[in-house]
Amino acid sequence: MTPEDAASRAVEAVLFASEHPLNLDEIKAHVGPELDVRAALSNLEALYAGRGIELVRRGDRWHFQTAADLAHLLRRDREESRKLSRAGIETLAIIAYHEPVTRAEIEAIRGVQISKGTIDVLMEAGWVRPAGRREVPGRPLMYATTAGFLTHFGLASRRDLPGIDDLKAAGLLDPVDLAMEALGEGGDDEPEPSEIESVTEDE
Repeated sequence: MTPEDAASRAVEAVLFASEHPLNLDEIKAHVGPELDVRAALSNLEALYAGRGIELVRRGDRWHFQTAADLAHLLRRDREESRKLSRAGIETLAIIAYHEPVTRAEIEAIRGVQISKGTIDVLMEAGWVRPAGRREVPGRPLMYATTAGFLTHFGLASRRDLPGIDDLKAAGLLDPVDLAMEALGEGGDDEPEPSEIESVTEDE
């Protein structure tokens, strides 16, 4: 057995036994700093490509999961779904696209106050975490998404979040910009693009 194979086997065993995704430092704490963990992960990623189990990266963490196209085989007949309120969905989206963000900043974007329970629900779901304090008077607490958020929504990183055009194409955003343009055609002044974008984000 080559050293590369031994390293891959060690990393494979650690990831299989872990109850949660691990980053490089956590893997090295188990297998030792002398092993090339990055190379081992690359080898395992190629080894498991196209199989029933795949090695995936979520943010800076790695874990094994059932291949996405086979997930339906493991679903139970009865599933307990977690439903978010509209306020919860909007708050989660704002945090994901603007993190780290304070409660006041979330309320400024939404245009309404949010209850403390809204953020509590997102934290209990494991999708949102405290992310330090803003260095301004009062030092308000900031919030950011977690690795669990990336895992749940199948994202490798926040860069994979859909853009405004993607959301519109999927029918997930109200066409506020088209309405504003229609209003502009009836008057002398057409609204600036920045104004349209700000309205879209505040919805």
